[in-house]
Amino acid sequence: MARKPFIAGNWKMNMTVATGTQLIKDLAPLVADANCDVALCVPAILIPAMTEAAKGTNIAIGAENVHWAASGAYTGEVSTAMLKDYGVQYVIIGHSERRQYFGETDETVNKRVLTALAAGLTPIMCIGETLSQREAGETEAVITKQLDIDLQGVEDVTKIVIAYEPVWAIGTGRTATDEQAEETIAFIRSRIAEMYCPKCAEKIIIQYGGSMNAGNCKGLMAQPDIDGGLIGGASLKLDFAKIVNWDK
Repeated sequence: MARKPFIAGNWKMNMTVATGTQLIKDLAPLVADANCDVALCVPAILIPAMTEAAKGTNIAIGAENVHWAASGAYTGEVSTAMLKDYGVQYVIIGHSERRQYFGETDETVNKRVLTALAAGLTPIMCIGETLSQREAGETEAVITKQLDIDLQGVEDVTKIVIAYEPVWAIGTGRTATDEQAEETIAFIRSRIAEMYCPKCAEKIIIQYGGSMNAGNCKGLMAQPDIDGGLIGGASLKLDFAKIVNWDK
């Protein structure tokens, strides 16, 4: 069975109730006939309002992070139960900005992934190499280490979405070529086959998350192993609809 593409937006620390609601209102008719799953992962404080705004549309609302504890003295954090109260289905885990600025490690990514899965949420698990690692020829070694630790204890890997985000191509305006993105994502799929099984590798959704936009989405989405995108800046405007409708 062919994998159904999945385009997800990551709003990061952007939007307000008013601007987010208006964007979803404007996007909804443009993506209504999409041949892919569509989600917008929004700041935690906006989840209730954006869930309301997206009612009756094919746009799922996701979160940008989740804690590994069910509850407790974790000031500023959000639990799986809190997300599920608003019907959240997807949660981004291990984004490069969380790793770079907020002390996220492969070990904490793994804890969040296991907690999300246990709660019935779908993790969008981010992995990828820095520019210095790519230039040193370490991409495959870095990816292998991330997958080995991030997926430790995961029984059904097909319940996870993997987002390959070359750190050097996020917010820099630089994008991996179609061939570079395909090569690394094909490697990720081969590694999943080794860790789990070939059928698992064929089923798992792997997105490209390095500055995909309306101008380059067609070429990236034409690659056999790229199943969608985790979209940053372009998800904050109507251009997001062009990416969702890359095949039209």
